[in-house]
Amino acid sequence: MLNTAIKAARQAGNVIMRYSDQLERLAVDTKGHNDFVSDVDRDAEAEIIYVIRKAYPDHAILAEESGLQEGSTYQWVIDPLDGTTNFLHGYPQYGISIALLDRGKLDQAVVFDPLRNELFTASRGAGAQLNDRRIRVSRLTRMNEALLGTGFPFKEFDNLETWIDGFRALLPLTSGVRRAGSAALDLAHVACGRLDGFWEIGLKPWDIAAGVLLIEEAGGLVSDFNGGSNFLESGNIIAGAPKIHPEILKQLTPHLPPRLKR
Repeated sequence: MLNTAIKAARQAGNVIMRYSDQLERLAVDTKGHNDFVSDVDRDAEAEIIYVIRKAYPDHAILAEESGLQEGSTYQWVIDPLDGTTNFLHGYPQYGISIALLDRGKLDQAVVFDPLRNELFTASRGAGAQLNDRRIRVSRLTRMNEALLGTGFPFKEFDNLETWIDGFRALLPLTSGVRRAGSAALDLAHVACGRLDGFWEIGLKPWDIAAGVLLIEEAGGLVSDFNGGSNFLESGNIIAGAPKIHPEILKQLTPHLPPRLKR
């Protein structure tokens, strides 16, 4: 199943890279405020689904553009292009995220960065790899040395003030905070130690499913804003190295309204 996900991600990466030289010709639609979809999203997703369906015709699929297709107890969760806005601007930070759940539990994960040819993979209980080399989360223990990643609530602004309050609390305690525009890649970078932690409000399952398994298999911690495991449902996520994750949670908690602690 992991090999199927890898094949699907690489073929979708080929689609994305072919389009990267034709940005001015792309048809772009708006799904909502600051929420765009293009031919490349649709074509990359179609390629991923084709590969999966050929291997596992009875599996369920949850994909960003085409939605839910019912099936067996196995469910693929797909983001064909995480960082569409970056891609449309030629900003080099976007990737493909594919995860497989078995009876609701994350089992396989692939995040592929086609620009850098970096393939992040994980299987439940078998560790995480970057281009077939084992990866681990950061060993950092001091928050003042940590580099964190985050994402702005840029589609809906109900949580903007909450995010600003959390950012204001965290930034002075760290060595820096980055916002690159692709949660899937941010989580993959936590898994391999490039970032020491990450938090964001209101993500979708396809944004984070693969990245969560990468981090867990790389020895990191992932939770929702209540310290629990409801992140795929709530979309609210904190991830990081074992010593950094609790500090992020501790600093964010005083600034969170009750509705975000579910």
